[in-house]
Amino acid sequence: MSVDTPRRIVLLRHAKADWPQVSDHDRPLADRGRKDAPVAGHRLADTGITFDLALCSTATRTRETWKLAVQEMPRRPKTVYEERLYEATLGDVLALLNETPDEVNDLLVIGHNPSMHAAADALAGSGEGDAMARMAKSGFPTASFAILGFTGSWKSVEHGVGKLLDYWAPHD
Repeated sequence: MSVDTPRRIVLLRHAKADWPQVSDHDRPLADRGRKDAPVAGHRLADTGITFDLALCSTATRTRETWKLAVQEMPRRPKTVYEERLYEATLGDVLALLNETPDEVNDLLVIGHNPSMHAAADALAGSGEGDAMARMAKSGFPTASFAILGFTGSWKSVEHGVGKLLDYWAPHD
């Protein structure tokens, strides 16, 4: 892969979770989350992006979101359940992106806020159309996603390197 290889990062926040008497890590999706996750998957399929890799938090709500969303996609990418995405800081997310193998062109990350929103904000040095304004207005609610593009190696991912190509939220 050359240094000018176009790449895309999609940051997907898990769908709406329930609040039963379990640990935060074990919280399942709420009814609305079980409805929104397939819609997010369908919208991701509509982008035409064929993901090479999906990194998913180990939390129950992210794994359930991914299970429902991926059923709407034409092809299931290799999936890695990544413990560091649960309670991740922006620095943790950037470190994971920097560790991505260069044979991966299109990466999907299924995680939590505030890290998904923080990563989208930090990476987006510019944006297409009104995508940045829409993302800022909505605040990155559950089941929303941001699509960022950049060129180069994953090791070069840092603040401002990307362009926010699109942003979608289920109830906007």
